[in-house]
Amino acid sequence: MGAASVSTDSTGTTPLLVTPGKIIAVHLNYPSRAAQRGRTPEQPSYFLKPASSLNSSGAPVERPDGCELLVFEGEIALVIGRRTRGVSPEEGWAAVSHVTAANDFGVYDLRSADKGSNLRSKGADGFTPVGPTMLSSAGLDPAALRIRTWVNGTLTQEDTTADLLFSFGRLVADLSQLLTLEPGDLILTGTPAGSSVVVPGDTVEVEVDAPGTPGAPGTGRLVTPIRQGTVPFGAFGAGPQIDDLQRTEAWGSAEAAGLQRASVTAPKPEPAPFALTEKLKARINSVGTATLSAQLRKRGLNSVSIDGLGSTRPATRLVGRARTLRYVPAREDLFESHGGGYNAQKRAFDSLGPDDVLVIEARGERGTGTVGDILALRAQVRGAAGIVTDGGVRDLAAVAALEIPTYHAGPHPAVLGRRHVPWDTDLTVACGGASVQPGDVIVGDADGLLVMPPHLVEEVVAAAIVQEREETFIAAMVAAGHGVDGLYPMNAEWKARYGVWQEEQE
Repeated sequence: MGAASVSTDSTGTTPLLVTPGKIIAVHLNYPSRAAQRGRTPEQPSYFLKPASSLNSSGAPVERPDGCELLVFEGEIALVIGRRTRGVSPEEGWAAVSHVTAANDFGVYDLRSADKGSNLRSKGADGFTPVGPTMLSSAGLDPAALRIRTWVNGTLTQEDTTADLLFSFGRLVADLSQLLTLEPGDLILTGTPAGSSVVVPGDTVEVEVDAPGTPGAPGTGRLVTPIRQGTVPFGAFGAGPQIDDLQRTEAWGSAEAAGLQRASVTAPKPEPAPFALTEKLKARINSVGTATLSAQLRKRGLNSVSIDGLGSTRPATRLVGRARTLRYVPAREDLFESHGGGYNAQKRAFDSLGPDDVLVIEARGERGTGTVGDILALRAQVRGAAGIVTDGGVRDLAAVAALEIPTYHAGPHPAVLGRRHVPWDTDLTVACGGASVQPGDVIVGDADGLLVMPPHLVEEVVAAAIVQEREETFIAAMVAAGHGVDGLYPMNAEWKARYGVWQEEQE
């Protein structure tokens, strides 16, 4: 559908919006939001949202499967009423026919893939609700409008247009220097402070009004229920990726995100590109952890075993990439601020995906549970490869009945808050005496658990395959009655005989 304009309903009195040709959004425009972000732009900057992101009041918005940080942004939307090109800031407001309420939804989990364009993070179907009605610009003072947002009935955003960084007329003029604005085009004019994360089950409402104007006209509340998406991302595009900086910006502050301030002073460096392919997993699974451990030791890595844990499925091989969760010792005030609601523990389990292994730092504390049957089931449903905790497990019989392997320090019936506060995720942790970083490769079998740095995996696995082939030959020779002197390890004579044996096997 091409560019469109404003129409009216059957009564002829309520303006309704049809599909716009362009939806243009402003990055920062409210001083309160600029202060929250810690930067005040000298000039306005913009991004485009597709017309397919348009949504109506009452229609739900889905948080994509595998994403954690769905964020609302209540905004005032300008509707262009006439073809506009090259106007001045003084003339810009005259090009606006109506204003309405809008909600600029986005998932911060996809910002890293957008590189600033916001196409995938803010352009999903339904991510731009507008309405429910529109206010004619005639008689409105563009500097006397009010924007308010509620989440589950609680007021979370309230600001006015009295001191915007960039007036509405200036935005129209600036854009019209290069773009022809067509009737029906939408300009989202920025959000004030108070934007934050919402989760499935929440309801967000946005309203724009003019309290100082006779009759105090308003748009009514734009209502958007949040629901959970169920279709996972494919492997053919960039998937969700978050760090503590994204969490801080999504929630509005480190405290609101349940993070220590020091941990978000700078974004974490991205790990070197590494893909745990099906072929590589098969190669890893073809050798034992004992062999991998020997090859890591040859490369100077001795402190790479996670010790003292048992598995709910000791016969199941575990291979995956580490995701991490850290608990700190229980303290009543900290548990009150970080233990309830959608805390770090729940966020961690909700964000797991295929091949993920959740590694939990519980300080070896066995006096309470660190995971139970519900969250273990959630990890299995999400397709995770396994769970590793150096703490206790609740509901052990139920957890052991699941297909997902869980490595743990022992059973305990008590709840998490007895000894732990869920604190943060996806950072370097200590588990079972080993340091584990997000993205490390975790391998487990009956001999135990190993942590392999991603940059060494290919090299270590290739060497381990060679080692096990050699050991198969040595075992065959020992079974045939040969002594181990000179054979284990092989001297030059035995290496020559090994070469002949290899050819015979082929």
